[in-house]
Amino acid sequence: MKLLGVIAVLIPKFPLLKEWAYAGFFFAMSGAIFSHIASGDALSTMAPPLLLLALTIVSWCFRPAGRRINFANFNQ
Repeated sequence: MKLLGVIAVLIPKFPLLKEWAYAGFFFAMSGAIFSHIASGDALSTMAPPLLLLALTIVSWCFRPAGRRINFANFNQ
């Protein structure tokens, strides 16, 4: 499913689909981090999901304006 999310983020258009893909990445990686914490794992095992979570947040924050959803259009 993560591969489909990557495809959704990379293909042009479909801004709502991209938002859902970003949300899915965020919840999957934050859930993985909390699972490692609950299991008492070492910080080194949390590094991959922490890195992917950081990359997801940075990618979402710096996406081009053309890929952002204009929420003003949803209320009409």
